[in-house]
Amino acid sequence: MQEIGIIMNGVTGRMGTNQHLIRSICAIRDEGGVELPSGERVLPDPILVGRNERKLERLSEEHDVDRYAADPDLETVLDGDDELYFDSQITSRRADAVTKAIEAGKDVYCEKPLAGDLETAREVAATAEASDSKHGIVQDKLWLPGVMKLQRLIDQGFFGDILSVRVEFGYWVFTGHGQPAQRPSWNYRAEDGGGIVDDMYSHWSYVLENLFGEVQTVRSHETTHVHERVDEDGEPYEATADDAAYAIMELEDDIVAQLNSSWTVRVNRDDLLEIQVDGTDGSAVAGLRDCKTQGHANTPKPEWNPDTPKEHDFTEDWADVPNNREFENAFKTQWEAFVRHVVADEPFPWDFTAGARGVQLTEAAHLSHEEGRRVEMAELDD
Repeated sequence: MQEIGIIMNGVTGRMGTNQHLIRSICAIRDEGGVELPSGERVLPDPILVGRNERKLERLSEEHDVDRYAADPDLETVLDGDDELYFDSQITSRRADAVTKAIEAGKDVYCEKPLAGDLETAREVAATAEASDSKHGIVQDKLWLPGVMKLQRLIDQGFFGDILSVRVEFGYWVFTGHGQPAQRPSWNYRAEDGGGIVDDMYSHWSYVLENLFGEVQTVRSHETTHVHERVDEDGEPYEATADDAAYAIMELEDDIVAQLNSSWTVRVNRDDLLEIQVDGTDGSAVAGLRDCKTQGHANTPKPEWNPDTPKEHDFTEDWADVPNNREFENAFKTQWEAFVRHVVADEPFPWDFTAGARGVQLTEAAHLSHEEGRRVEMAELDD
């Protein structure tokens, strides 16, 4: 059994605690480490890093982690023998911290987006490429059970020629008036790096690219529907970041993608995320865990008639895609893949260059909104 030291910066936040520390690193430790192709196992040895020593101490005690350090500027922790640096801080602090880790000779894994703007993201990616550091970015939605089932259908040619993709994502985030909000207040302040475009378009970039093909053009509209919210201290504040965005994107092979992302929508679908794919031979709708299909042979032949009651139940025409395997937590699965990449040199294509492409899509969407036009992704190429 060998160990790998992991500097985990920013784990006191919601995602850092729940998905990366508890459901990934702690779960891997409980299972006896990451299994390598040789059969040997690698056990993560984390040190929790952040700005609040009290929170770090509490986390370390609750989850049986021996090491923690209140070292937000990484003045001491990068000097140690830990091989891997992980960053889940807010976006505005990520590029500087990740660059320091690369310069210290660490392998680096981080949350998305890689940076708050495309120029910085490309600089970080170039620094990583020019170094000996192995680098990866979180692209967790590729390992959601529903998305993996969708990938299975694509790999088996179920759809024939894919025509279009429709993504519906979001839910109602309470404003804090009367009921606490489910998301942190900085998400709704543009000056703090908030906004649903910055939060979600990096996700849509890798989902679309990995499943269907690269995005070639973007037409996006973003808006702030709710203008006042209440923060964690009960104080009202002005919401300055976009809380909803609506886009049409053209992909390779003439595939059209429509994407609605909103924190101001009440859910009337099977899941918080639904991806519908329509093809010449069949269609599918994938959620976070489930996926259902309708083939060409069992597609009903409806007729439009608003003058008579609807008698057909269209939901009954869909068949569930079976699990056929056990699905792990998506974040944990990618963590294991990155550890194998670092220790056993297994392939890991989800690197900082891919992360920069996610920021490129975000900037293209902002440019489309600001100028009210369709933007070609090539306009933002070097």
